[in-house]
Amino acid sequence: MSWDDLTSTALVGTDRRPHRGNLLEDAAVEVARRRAGRRPVTGPEDGGDGDVHPGDAPENGGRAPEEEQEAVARPAAERLATIMAGGHERLLPEWLAAAARGGRRVPAFVLPELLDRGRRDRSIRAHLGVLAGQRGRWLAGRNPAWAYLLEEPTGETWELGSTADRRAHLRRLRTSDPKAARDLLEGTWEQETPEDRAEFVGVLAAGLSMDDEPFLEHALDDRRREVRQQAANLLARLPGSGLARRMAARARDCVTITGGTITVEAPAACDKAMERDGVRAKPPRGTGERAWWLQQVIARAPLDIWGHPPGRLLTMRIPEWDSEVKAGWVRAAVLQRDPEWARAMFAWDPIADLLEALGPEEQQRLAAEFVTKHDLDSQLIMVLGGVSPYWREGLATAVLSKILKVAGTQPWNLGELVKLAGERIDPGLAGLAERYSPEPPIQEVAALLRFRADMIKELT
Repeated sequence: MSWDDLTSTALVGTDRRPHRGNLLEDAAVEVARRRAGRRPVTGPEDGGDGDVHPGDAPENGGRAPEEEQEAVARPAAERLATIMAGGHERLLPEWLAAAARGGRRVPAFVLPELLDRGRRDRSIRAHLGVLAGQRGRWLAGRNPAWAYLLEEPTGETWELGSTADRRAHLRRLRTSDPKAARDLLEGTWEQETPEDRAEFVGVLAAGLSMDDEPFLEHALDDRRREVRQQAANLLARLPGSGLARRMAARARDCVTITGGTITVEAPAACDKAMERDGVRAKPPRGTGERAWWLQQVIARAPLDIWGHPPGRLLTMRIPEWDSEVKAGWVRAAVLQRDPEWARAMFAWDPIADLLEALGPEEQQRLAAEFVTKHDLDSQLIMVLGGVSPYWREGLATAVLSKILKVAGTQPWNLGELVKLAGERIDPGLAGLAERYSPEPPIQEVAALLRFRADMIKELT
């Protein structure tokens, strides 16, 4: 039986689909057979003897092309194998990113396990197209489970590359020449798949300007909801755009500020025009329709329409729809990347997304203050998860102090904080952690920082 037949039999059960023999044993044999590979197809290219010769065509089992990149050094490859075997598995993305920056590939002995890992974990695929080298792509063409690799970036151009290649090309061009990138995308827009259109619109966030408005306004009519949402989110960041003006008018219809009071009347309906501008009609479970529409209107209305700084607005009384209005402001600060509003709303509702509007230094300062004042709980972990690495001494010291303070009480998330500290603190501060305290949790952080420092040294 084929693997698909075995799988479907296991899913429906042997009572409904009888199987001769032992299903699990047969599945184990099939797994071994698939892993063992396939004998090259006999054809005219190999002389009909079924053996592989240097001149064989790739489609008939010929050898992999010669590598063009140098492999990472043996110690780095062995550390990669250690990571994948369970030694600090969460450092795998950092290892891959550092190796890709150096333009190296992974050696053949770790390729199968790495490609299998990429099959299970999409988040690590971004650099595999480069790191797997010629052999990895040759293998991917022969194993359907690894075929995803053929869609990862290799450095090809807009015309010839995979979706990931083209996205990377568009991103590079957008950085150097925003107009040329937009013109390139417009030229092929109608031929792109819906999935690719959604991916490519997001690239226009870099270098966004009013010059992009006509194209994004056109994208609001796209059949794909994700494309419309991406376009609406970008237009909301342009206070002079038609979408921003339309949302401002809707917000003014809903909200009136008089003295120290904010009076709110949520939208009574979500019409087609609102949906075109990115307002989703169906609310998530547990949220009322009017509350959901109100939040979205406020989130995409320009923040300068409120006429007061955010700190002042947060002190005003909102008799009805208070939480919905403030939730809309939080979302607006995130969407519009407004630093003043992000600071103010973080003080009201400290969520990690708000930190994206701030630079790394301010992120770390606010996070350090939050760590100092806040108990160790899941919210603290999520806030720290939103702070970009590498954490410098101020935040590192605040986190180490928190670990030391709660070490004796052993809260359930202490282990997560220890791992996060070891993964995000600048590895150059390993010595600081080693000297900070002899307590085991602190030394665990120090050991992980030292591991990362050695890892980066091997790759550079």
